[in-house]
Amino acid sequence: MKQSLNRIARKLLALSTALAAVLVISVSLATAPESQTLEPSARHRLTVQTITKLFEERHYRQASINNEMSSKIFDNYLEGLDPNRQYMLAEDVRSFEQFRYELDETVRHGDLDLVFGIFQTLRERTVERMEFAITQLEHEPDFVLDETFVFDRSDALWVESVDELDDWWRKRVKNDILSLLLADRTLEDARDVLSKRYGQVIKRVGQINSDDVFETFMNAYAHTLDPHSTYFSPRNSEEYRIQMSLSYEGIGASLQLRDDYVTVQSIIPGGPAAASERPEINDRITAVGQDIDGDLVDVVGWRLDDVVELIRGPGGSIVQLQILPAGAAPGSEEHVIHLVRDKIKLEAQAAQKETIKVDRGEGSLTIGVIDVPSFYQDYVARSNGEKDYTSTTSDAQRLIEELLDERMDGLVIDLRGNGGGHLDEATRLTRLFVDNGPVVQLRSREGHKERIRTFGGGRETQVAYDGPLVVLVNRYSASASEIFAAAIQDYDRGIIVGQQTYGKGSVQHLYPLRATPDNRRGEWGQITLTSGKYYRVTGESTQHRGVRPDIELPSAVDVEEIGESTRDSALPWDTIDPARFAADDSLDEAIDSLVEMHTERTAQSPDFGYLLSDIEAYREVRSRQAVSLNLESRREERDAARQKQLDRENSRRAAHGLPPVDSLDELEEQDLPDVLLQEAAEIVGDMVDITPPAPGQTVSLQR
Repeated sequence: MKQSLNRIARKLLALSTALAAVLVISVSLATAPESQTLEPSARHRLTVQTITKLFEERHYRQASINNEMSSKIFDNYLEGLDPNRQYMLAEDVRSFEQFRYELDETVRHGDLDLVFGIFQTLRERTVERMEFAITQLEHEPDFVLDETFVFDRSDALWVESVDELDDWWRKRVKNDILSLLLADRTLEDARDVLSKRYGQVIKRVGQINSDDVFETFMNAYAHTLDPHSTYFSPRNSEEYRIQMSLSYEGIGASLQLRDDYVTVQSIIPGGPAAASERPEINDRITAVGQDIDGDLVDVVGWRLDDVVELIRGPGGSIVQLQILPAGAAPGSEEHVIHLVRDKIKLEAQAAQKETIKVDRGEGSLTIGVIDVPSFYQDYVARSNGEKDYTSTTSDAQRLIEELLDERMDGLVIDLRGNGGGHLDEATRLTRLFVDNGPVVQLRSREGHKERIRTFGGGRETQVAYDGPLVVLVNRYSASASEIFAAAIQDYDRGIIVGQQTYGKGSVQHLYPLRATPDNRRGEWGQITLTSGKYYRVTGESTQHRGVRPDIELPSAVDVEEIGESTRDSALPWDTIDPARFAADDSLDEAIDSLVEMHTERTAQSPDFGYLLSDIEAYREVRSRQAVSLNLESRREERDAARQKQLDRENSRRAAHGLPPVDSLDELEEQDLPDVLLQEAAEIVGDMVDITPPAPGQTVSLQR
């Protein structure tokens, strides 16, 4: 059973296969004077011209690459180079302003000297910062002094003077030392670790090549059009192929480099990471070790591909990861986890079932749960004409039959963290609950519309279940998940419960860039390009807004920070003509009753109260942009946070008649209830209570 208290952001989003797989090479790092010469090649010039033509001819926006677009590319590029405003000075940025409206000509004619020149300035400034940081290690920090370090400068203005930037970096180095002291390192040890870390930054970024710079710029360019159009360099094209084949042995996670930290971008269901309590989305990997007790190697500031190389290894071997939790301020408590490298197991990605008992009077109802981690399909087997190929729909149909044999009274389809997959599987899964009719509409760049119905698409499916149904979603439910949830909602076939979904309603195509007239692929890389949008049968887009639940459940995931609506370049929400479809009887009246019962029940639930207090504490941590540099204050803050969490857990346990625990370390994952899933099951139970049985149907209230 999935745990929701400490793993609300547990199952990670794959917005599309391209977005989930890409390993973004950050360039907000330092480089040594003897580093490689960075200059655009003839291949880069031809590639940017080719992609510009593709954008203008095939992207959904039908955007012209003009001065307005140039200004947006300019801002995106600077943001990608120095997102925390910690390397470059305001005077540097002002000197670039003269080029704000020249990037449209740059990409059209392939003249990339300007792009590489801006990066060169970033390199020089970052080297200065790293060298300054190393000098600060020579000074004795005053951890008694009450001063504050503002670690989040993403919304700040560029620093005007070197002295001002020096002061910020002095505090950063002090905080880096303090963070290691809180992890029980000695001052001497902390200085040694940081000296190597800062030096490693200089060494590693000295290895950045021209392809890295070009890829960074091209993604700044592509993301100006929308968040899901992405350029892959030749090297990352191969990385994409490896990840999509799921053939490599590793931890089953996609990583990204953000502000010197290797950050978890997504977790692949069925991999070692998915089976572990950590890592979670946006967790930062600060050190990597080999085997059960090997030395941890600090990887802050390393190149992403070098960190990936450390993490990967032969199947069955152990890798250690030191994790700084998502949203935690620098210096927060870190965790060391051990993962056994393995191939991604397809069976672990498959739909799974369980049952939950919900009390009703003197008896209980049996609620079936089918967890659908992704919309998967063995496309090769299907193409070969195999009848029993693996798919979401066939697995779900089998599980429904098994649950019906177990006399389930209602059903929950759990789509939390399901980032999508095969559109065909989303429509065929809908067919298990909706008799016939359109499921989703597609609109192309040219305005052509296509309506996809529940029948067709491979093996015939029939309605497998017509009883009380809840679809459980969260902010990480996206793409095909949103299509399925929207169809269930539009047909009034079931109740959507949880959090507003991600809002990815766009269609991407992958274009390998051909290097030569004989169509050899790979040398130029490849690009995913947004070419269409999805629409509900009502004519409303799932883009930007996602699917709003009929009954909202609390979540630690802030919709103001995560989701399509948070992306500046996201395609807008809009509507087209509705399709002709016949919905079931309206559920509006039933939903009003269900909301009332849900509100009354959760107000008395100790588990729900614990969840709300946990979310409040998490959001309080996330809202911080600064930390104290007083060592004793930081220790007190950390200990107080631990004690509050322990008190919340013991309060919950007392309400259930369970003995208290002395430490959170005593708790096992299975000790923590999945509050949201339990409440979804309760809502299905409420649906059973207020829905008269169909003729010939009985409710199996067990006593």
